[in-house]
Amino acid sequence: MIPTEDASARKREIEKKLKQEQETLSFIRENLEKSDQLTKGMVSILSSFESRLMQLENSIIPVHKQTENLQRLQENVDKTLSCMDHVISYYHVAKDTDRIIREGPTGRLDEYLACIAKIQKAVEYFQDNNPDSPELNTVKARFEKGKELLEAEFRSLLTRYSKPVPPILILDAISVDEELEVQEDVVLEHLPEAVLQDIICISGWLVEYGRNQDFMNVYFQIRSNQLDRSIKGLKDHFRKNSASSGILYSPAVQTKRKDTPTKKAPKRPGTIRKAQNLLKQYSQHGLDGKKGGSNLTPLEGYDHDLRVKHHSEALIEKHGAAAGKDDVLDIEIDSYIHCISAFVKLAQSEYALLTEIIPEHHQKKTFDSLIQEALDNLMLEGDNIVSAARRAIMRHDYSAVLTIFPILRHLKMNKAEFDSTLQGTAASTKNKLPTLITSMETIGAKALEEFADSIKNDPDKEYNMPKDGTVHELTSNAILFLQQLLDFHETAGAMLASQETSSSASSYTSDFNKRLLSTYICKVLGNLQLNLLSKSKVYEDSALSAIFLHNNYNYILKSLEKSELIQLVTVTQKKAESSYRELIEQQIQMYQRSWLKVTEHLTDRNMPVFQPGTKGFNDGLEDLCKTQKGWAIPDKEQRDFIRQAQRKVVSDAYRAFLCTNISFTKNPEKYHKYRPEEVEEMIEKLFDTSA
Repeated sequence: MIPTEDASARKREIEKKLKQEQETLSFIRENLEKSDQLTKGMVSILSSFESRLMQLENSIIPVHKQTENLQRLQENVDKTLSCMDHVISYYHVAKDTDRIIREGPTGRLDEYLACIAKIQKAVEYFQDNNPDSPELNTVKARFEKGKELLEAEFRSLLTRYSKPVPPILILDAISVDEELEVQEDVVLEHLPEAVLQDIICISGWLVEYGRNQDFMNVYFQIRSNQLDRSIKGLKDHFRKNSASSGILYSPAVQTKRKDTPTKKAPKRPGTIRKAQNLLKQYSQHGLDGKKGGSNLTPLEGYDHDLRVKHHSEALIEKHGAAAGKDDVLDIEIDSYIHCISAFVKLAQSEYALLTEIIPEHHQKKTFDSLIQEALDNLMLEGDNIVSAARRAIMRHDYSAVLTIFPILRHLKMNKAEFDSTLQGTAASTKNKLPTLITSMETIGAKALEEFADSIKNDPDKEYNMPKDGTVHELTSNAILFLQQLLDFHETAGAMLASQETSSSASSYTSDFNKRLLSTYICKVLGNLQLNLLSKSKVYEDSALSAIFLHNNYNYILKSLEKSELIQLVTVTQKKAESSYRELIEQQIQMYQRSWLKVTEHLTDRNMPVFQPGTKGFNDGLEDLCKTQKGWAIPDKEQRDFIRQAQRKVVSDAYRAFLCTNISFTKNPEKYHKYRPEEVEEMIEKLFDTSA
């Protein structure tokens, strides 16, 4: 059992907790009632607010819509006013632009183009919206006027600022300085940069908006004129400055590289002019029959006598006028060669300029038109050179081919660059240079062949023969002519090959051309040898004939060796050098036979007969020495060799004779007129007119 006190305490505790719980429950109920009241109040407030919001919305939305409509109307009004202002401005364009259009674009191109743009827009507006309005005709007329003034400005700028390129700059542009590894490109500025930009701007507008191509014709006409004037200016420069020096210097580049000429005349042998004079003299005037040696500059070892000097002076006096003409011709040839190079360089420069101004699809055609005048003038000048050569050849003046050689070589050397420059032009334009080259090759080959024939057929006229047996002018002319071929061997070989029709000539290789030229040179030399042999028979004295052939053969051999022509000859004639040496030796032996009539008196079977005052040896010696002293052997080495050989033969025979036959008479001095030393001295004076 639980004690009573504990139960009573337990009961009190429970009752206390129950009371507390009841109080808590009562508090919760009161709070719930308050919450319900607050909720009911909030619901009532929200319901009232919702009702008021609905009322407000019903009032505001109509106002908002009305405001939107008002704003839209305002915007429409503004746009309408703006459009009206824009449209009205088109009606005022003609008036607003009148002053600027009348004054033209000079000095204010940007402003002028902006003005033209306004006029163009007005034209477009009236065409689209009111094509029958008088305003359309007004702005159209104003637009056409503006376009005309732009075209005029285009022409004016080109005309005013397009100047011929100075000759000095052209020479700088085409110069090649072999000492410089990297060449300095000379820029040819045809137009000032600001002017160029204006011209580009105008051309662009005319193409895009002007629908006009007439300005391209204006462009090529003006630039064509300047190109032609530039080349003519270079020609004039040559005529004024080349006569004295033969070399053109460019001060413009000398300021950069001292003591360096920027442009020398292309390499042309210094003997060309001399060759032309001599060959003309031979073909037109004939030989004058005077004594004398070769007209060439004497070879090393040649010692012409006083009569040669007089002969040369006479020729100089006789043909001085012709030489002056040839000086002019040389200048013209050098000028033409330079003008060809100048044309290529200037044409390239013109094309570069043209690409900035002319639309791409019109560039080639415009360029073709632009270069025609200058190109035609160059080709005409080339044709005139060919025609002059043809006329000269008809007169048997074969020096004309020497004029063609340097030009033809230059044309062929520059053909690749020439073709590249004319790429894209008409076929007729591109074919002009090849046609000229073909003409020059044809006439040149004809001259070569006819020259070879003339050497073969030169008449054996007695008055043409040198009285002293020296080198014939036919020989000097032939050798001089062949020496020019050495300087132009590639050109000459190709010239001959151009006339070949055999299948082997189809490739025209360098070796093939070289063999053709070698064959030609050997043909000329063969013809010359045959002619000289024929001419030698004109001499009544066989010894003089031998001296004549010896001099000519020796001169030919020395000339071949000195000028390296022998290398070309041996391409097809390996033994040419030894053959000439054999011919020379044969003629020496032939000459030595002339002394037999002297030495035969010293043999046993020809002992002198006792006739007072006569002596066969003495008479023969005196006669030969007197005759042969007037003969000539220009080659000092050969002259000394022949003298010494003859002196030894005669002196040895004479000394032997004196030793064995001194007792045939009591008065030997009567028959032994000369001492051996005196005989040797007499022979030493052979071929010496000054003795």
